[in-house]
Amino acid sequence: MIDYAIKNVTVKTDSEKSSIGSLSGGNQQKVVIGKMLATNPKVILLDEPSRGIDIGAKAEVFKLLNSKVKEGLSVIYSTSEVEECLGIAHRIIVMRKGEVSAIFGAGAKKEEIMAASGEKSC
Repeated sequence: MIDYAIKNVTVKTDSEKSSIGSLSGGNQQKVVIGKMLATNPKVILLDEPSRGIDIGAKAEVFKLLNSKVKEGLSVIYSTSEVEECLGIAHRIIVMRKGEVSAIFGAGAKKEEIMAASGEKSC
């Protein structure tokens, strides 16, 4: 399974025997996602998948997920990053105080999302 993660999600490591704790945050995240993908799931649920990783690793993670979506994988994830959401999501569900306050398609605007969340747009 580790070999799959290293090969298919481009984990940068000296060896497959390296401790996951010795990897960068982005590579740790890719290993976790790679292990999930090795089980050939139909749906995955991620919570803040890009939190704490650099912009390059973030791009790699979402490129990988997008390629799997094209193969039929459904990805559901939660994020507090509105810009990230606008760039990749097909559908955006905004929650406010534990309730769904709005549902948007891919053409949503940041201002609409912020208004639905009760936050002011920057």
